[in-house]
Amino acid sequence: MHQDYIEPVFRPPSEGRSLILQITNGCSWNHCTFCEMYTQDQKKFRFKSFADIDIDLFHSKQSESFPKKVFLADGDAMTLSTRRLTKILILINKHYPDINRISSYCLPRNIKHKSVTELKALRELGLKMVYVGCESGDDLVLEHVHKGETYLSQRDALLKLKDAGIKTSVMILNGLGGQKFWRQHATHSAQLMNECQPDYLSTLVVSFPKGLERFKRGFKGQFSRLTQLELFEEMELFLENLQLNKTVFRSDHASNYLVLKGILGRDKDNMLEQVKQAIAHPEISPLRQEWQRGL
Repeated sequence: MHQDYIEPVFRPPSEGRSLILQITNGCSWNHCTFCEMYTQDQKKFRFKSFADIDIDLFHSKQSESFPKKVFLADGDAMTLSTRRLTKILILINKHYPDINRISSYCLPRNIKHKSVTELKALRELGLKMVYVGCESGDDLVLEHVHKGETYLSQRDALLKLKDAGIKTSVMILNGLGGQKFWRQHATHSAQLMNECQPDYLSTLVVSFPKGLERFKRGFKGQFSRLTQLELFEEMELFLENLQLNKTVFRSDHASNYLVLKGILGRDKDNMLEQVKQAIAHPEISPLRQEWQRGL
């Protein structure tokens, strides 16, 4: 399947069988200190022309594979105007009339200037789910990592998407607040999730493959990484404070030491017991070794 990609290209794990359609390059914000995904020179943000997108879709159809899902790359496709997104979704439907779902990463700021009516129109054209990296619900942590968002800006975006009938898959970063801010990071992140009731919720452990210096500068020297035990204690506090009704929860990304899966709140007690077991008896818990972990 030929695609004219500007590498590297990232996608959520659940989009492994999707057609990855690159409609933008890089991220229009690109200031988050924990993210190294789009820092290379060739990943400077720009959007792709309609003609190039049309050509990519045409070439994709020459393959014997006929995907049921399309993921709009790169990290910030939803920053495009409703008019531009509408035209792209119409193109996708022209080439693939049997597509079941179109999805995208989505920064909360992308939603601020899109009305519920506009979002509903996008959903009708197939945009049924977005992946929202909230990372934290704590304003101080968000400020330190240069997220450019607040508790309220993220809440408003998630609730607007819910009103439009677009499903949300939210990510929270375990360990993002370090040893000084882990309690408020856990409790305020849980509060944000309780208020918004996302369809899907996942946690990743914050990782620093290129070192800590860029990240530490945002905290002005107030950041120390959590140990494995402290990561579990933060997860315990996060889960204890969650009051979700029917959210699919996954903590199974390769960065996590402990794999957790379930429906919240149905499986909350069971997952909490697994975390408590990992805290009390890590030697007999099914934990990933360091060499098994990654981004």
